[in-house]
Amino acid sequence: MREFRERFHKRNYYTVAVVSIILMIIGVIVDNPAGSGIAVHGIMVVIISVCLLLYPTHERRWLRSITVLTVSVYFYALFYMYPGTWSAFVLLCFVPALSILFFDKKLFYSSLSLNIFFVACMAMYIGWVDKGRTYAFFYSDIPGNLVNFVASQIILYFIFYLTNGRIKKQRMYYEEVQQAERMKTTGQLAAAVAHEIRNPLTVVKGFLQYYSQDEHLPKDYKQNFSLMLNELDTAEHVISQFLSISKPEQTDEVDRVDMEQILRDVTELLSMYGILHDNSIELEVDEQCLIAANPMEVKQLFVNLLKNAIEASDSGESVSVKAARIGKDVFITMTDRGRGMTQEQVDHLGTPFYSLKSKGTGLGLMICYNIVERYDGHIHFESEPGEGTTVTVRFPLVQQ
Repeated sequence: MREFRERFHKRNYYTVAVVSIILMIIGVIVDNPAGSGIAVHGIMVVIISVCLLLYPTHERRWLRSITVLTVSVYFYALFYMYPGTWSAFVLLCFVPALSILFFDKKLFYSSLSLNIFFVACMAMYIGWVDKGRTYAFFYSDIPGNLVNFVASQIILYFIFYLTNGRIKKQRMYYEEVQQAERMKTTGQLAAAVAHEIRNPLTVVKGFLQYYSQDEHLPKDYKQNFSLMLNELDTAEHVISQFLSISKPEQTDEVDRVDMEQILRDVTELLSMYGILHDNSIELEVDEQCLIAANPMEVKQLFVNLLKNAIEASDSGESVSVKAARIGKDVFITMTDRGRGMTQEQVDHLGTPFYSLKSKGTGLGLMICYNIVERYDGHIHFESEPGEGTTVTVRFPLVQQ
């Protein structure tokens, strides 16, 4: 999720970045003796400024890494170039803080680990080699300075841990809201489209069937009628899928469903379909995987998912179907070894009329999402291009 899609965020970022750049420039100019040190100092300020100004338009991990690395080198350079300034050591304590602003977990842990390592090396150098000749303020109380440093790193870690956890929850909430809005919009669209289109299609289909039985019409015409009837059947199938999405919940039809029996029925039903595509189905199910749901809808759910997995698999590969009880839930996973999907494609799954098939409508997965949510479940896709796809469906376990 990009950080600077809104102008408000981008404006605030640039405000903070410009203020920081001005303060760094002041640090170079004010009360700084001429020499090689000021040249290095100035070059590093330029590099950091460029990275900070480019980041909102190029939100890439490599740019974040370069920015954090450059700022870290900058703080260490200040410490070594100005040994009499004790505040330079304080800056070293906050080197990992910049990674927190980027919400990059790997970058934060890398920055934290490297910072601890380099400060430890620096402390050994000052204690055993320098012995207070250059860094007297640090040598005078090495244990106290190290304790303060360790405490600052622990504080930064907990700040990152709490902030990262909150961001993850916000993203999950945002995805759930998106999915709920998607379901609501699709249901309303389904009801409107079904009622407005089905009646005219029925009339047209009836006349075509009537004329196709007329003996006075040439056979060439009747062949065209047959083609039109097939296309009308396809249109009615799409409308039926819309209606299955928008139909109300039927709680009176909920029953205890044995996933072992359901998955065996589904795999037997689609085994010949897999053979036609030169694919086999491997089934592994734990006993007593019981859920509360409508058996017909659950079967429809896994028929759709398994059919998609077979169609996505490469010729000669197998599709793995597993069901297991984990804690208070039943987890069903289907894994294919097909072409896989990008993260952007995975994020769009379940959207109406979004499909990776040439003749797909995207409504099949919409139905799957609707069925899973109806019974307090969760569906999750994991995929890598060229590696295949794993779909995991979780339902609450019902005790026997």
